[in-house]
Amino acid sequence: MSKRVGMFVWNHFTNDARVLRECTTLSEAGYDVDLICIHDPKDETLPRFEQRNEHFRVFRLRRYPVLLEFIQKMYRFSLQHKWFGAFCFLLWAMFVYISPVLFLSLTFLAVILLKTKLNVIWVRGSLILRMILMGYKGNYDIYHSNDLNTLPQGYICSKWRLKPKRLIYDSHEVQTSRTGYNSPVYGKMEAFFIKKIDEMIVENHTRAKYNESLYGIYPHVVHNYPFKQTSKNTEKVDLHGMLNIPRHEKILLYQGGIQTGRGLDKLIKAAPLFKEGVLVLIGDGKIKNDLIDMVQQMKLEEKVKFLPKVPLADLPKYTRNAYLGFQVLNNVCFNHYSASSNKLFEYMMAGVPVVACGFPEIKRVVEGDQTGVIVDSHDPESIADGVNWLIDHPEKHSEMKVNAINASQKYNWENEQIHLLNVYQCKQSVNDINEGLKKAN
Repeated sequence: MSKRVGMFVWNHFTNDARVLRECTTLSEAGYDVDLICIHDPKDETLPRFEQRNEHFRVFRLRRYPVLLEFIQKMYRFSLQHKWFGAFCFLLWAMFVYISPVLFLSLTFLAVILLKTKLNVIWVRGSLILRMILMGYKGNYDIYHSNDLNTLPQGYICSKWRLKPKRLIYDSHEVQTSRTGYNSPVYGKMEAFFIKKIDEMIVENHTRAKYNESLYGIYPHVVHNYPFKQTSKNTEKVDLHGMLNIPRHEKILLYQGGIQTGRGLDKLIKAAPLFKEGVLVLIGDGKIKNDLIDMVQQMKLEEKVKFLPKVPLADLPKYTRNAYLGFQVLNNVCFNHYSASSNKLFEYMMAGVPVVACGFPEIKRVVEGDQTGVIVDSHDPESIADGVNWLIDHPEKHSEMKVNAINASQKYNWENEQIHLLNVYQCKQSVNDINEGLKKAN
């Protein structure tokens, strides 16, 4: 009988490449995998349940509590139908005469729940509870928590029982040093739970060494490499036509989250210095509108173009259009400094040379396999120099294109997935650990 895996992730599971790869590998290796994630109420086409293959199912749990959803629907309906809003107001006001205490209590409770931080606690707390209940109901043999925000769920489901189950903590980020996670609570929370887990996975050896210095354990390393692209994968979307870019112009591509600390503001400032080419940014995120405003203020609408994020399965069709790709993270936290970066290897799969930051894991690949140029990602002029060098040296660009395709034969998930299976089968040799220590030093 195959072992059953209950995996948690705190997102909608629409563009999470790493979780998709891990679930696919485990299911194809004979594990029965249930992925518990969050439904997006804004996307009516997103199913609550998916059967990805015979052994891989996706359960998307309701994001909001039933009461809050009811209140939100009533509010939206009252805005659309003024008569209904007026009726609800009169009905609410009647409580003053029926029971003034009840009226004041309900009004106070509504304000507290809907207009304060308690609203966030209510929403997240109820969602965590639903995840825990789902995890208990599944009674899995192994629980797998992706990142710190699902580790409490995994811990309670796996350890708060008469016969504790195995718990794997898969940390995609450096929880103690990342943008948006400045509170010391995250470090204290991770330090507490790290003593309760059975296995820990991180993205690379630099991060493994960092965790060893914090907690005295050297985690398993499973790199974030993409699925291998075959020689038959040559389909492209017409990016030039889609964005009204002249056919002779080179596409200079950034794909990924439009977030703080990814060097995108420096990239836009560098754009006027590019000898040729149009900068195309594919993705969505918190600072996208700010970057669009920046482009308009600098009058770069013909030099910089934006596209929304695209489905993972379709992304290579866009990537193949690029003359070069950007990975210009800024050193705003250790999480960025230590990143391996999935997009670096996605460019590689498409045979696209890169202009990249000089952080250790990225530099090791780019310089070691000669797949691009290293620049100072904090300096727009340095970024522009890297771009112009690749434009001025077409023969080197061609060499790097071939190098990228060749390197993709080793930096791919088909090779890397054995390390994930070794974690599940409790296999990690001393040689693996020693090799990791050498790479991290």
